[in-house]
Amino acid sequence: MRIGVPKEIKNHEYRVGLTPDSVREFTARGHEVWVETLAGAGIGADDAAYEAAGAKILSTASEVFETAQMIVKVKEPQAEERARLRSDHILFTYLHLAPDAAQTADLVKSGATCIAYETVLGKDGSLPLLAPMSQVAGRLSVIAGAKALEKEHGGSGTLIGGVPGVAPAKVVVIGGGVVGSHAITMALGLGADVTVFDRNVSVLSELSLTYGSALKTVYSTKAALEAHVLEADLVVGAVLVAGAAAPKLVTADMVKRMKPGSVLVDVAIDQGGCFETSHATTHSDPTYIVDEVVHYCVANMPGAVPRTSTYALNNVTLPFALALADKGAPQALLDDPLFLPGLNVHQGKVTCSAVAEALGYEFVSPEAALSAVSVQAA
Repeated sequence: MRIGVPKEIKNHEYRVGLTPDSVREFTARGHEVWVETLAGAGIGADDAAYEAAGAKILSTASEVFETAQMIVKVKEPQAEERARLRSDHILFTYLHLAPDAAQTADLVKSGATCIAYETVLGKDGSLPLLAPMSQVAGRLSVIAGAKALEKEHGGSGTLIGGVPGVAPAKVVVIGGGVVGSHAITMALGLGADVTVFDRNVSVLSELSLTYGSALKTVYSTKAALEAHVLEADLVVGAVLVAGAAAPKLVTADMVKRMKPGSVLVDVAIDQGGCFETSHATTHSDPTYIVDEVVHYCVANMPGAVPRTSTYALNNVTLPFALALADKGAPQALLDDPLFLPGLNVHQGKVTCSAVAEALGYEFVSPEAALSAVSVQAA
């Protein structure tokens, strides 16, 4: 198979779909890999490193899309990239379609086979291809929040860990999953006063056992969440409903009543955000202020540390990408019931129920969509 790796073009996105080490895995199996020039510059991998791994370098993204059968990316395809997709393309990347009607419409129109990292399942029901970026984003959320608390950035001027004789910042983490647990680790490490909310008592119990009395765990009700948010210096939104838009857990009215100079970091912004006042921002302009509350809502947070993020991502995506190359998309997906939920759009059909429900499309199961193609081919 011919695999294409275009340079990411989202604002301040420096990650890349494949590392040189990953490219070598493909070429060793007889596949061809075509990489856009400078695609790996953000992680310190120059064109020569890719060529040494067996890749061929192309001058433009257009050439990559024209040549490749499978496109491996990191972020959702931007409008100009979506215009290059063909019905015979396999697209393997993060998609986050539920809050993105325009992208979904373009992918449906393209007829391409579009597989989302974020909806591939693990044996335990986890999301293994989302996990490494969630780990990075969880840790970055506290770093970004600590910076936003500085007076120069609109914050209250509170040092997150305090100093002897001065209380630390109160940090509220909404969601105790991968993002939340890594935000907790970072916040406690900096000396903050940390409270986590979740509606799964088992999750709260596990977090309590992990962090002990340093962490306060609270079952998430509207009343309890509101009371703690209004007292918080930093709130990290770490909510995830796989494939679906995030629920709005902090209302605009709550934001109005928060302490001036407090900070909201919405890690759920890729899925539409979990704060009513959230809208996506970029690394070049990461924050804005609503009712004297600083909002940090960067939609590709792990892009700030592209080397760490890219290698962590490739560690988990590579086996699936190799299966697609070795077997073709239909066979690779049908052979693995945990990979199959990754299929979001196929030949004009929406095959993720959460996306179909969110955007008003007819839902076609992945099995049915792939089987229909197999029957037609026969």
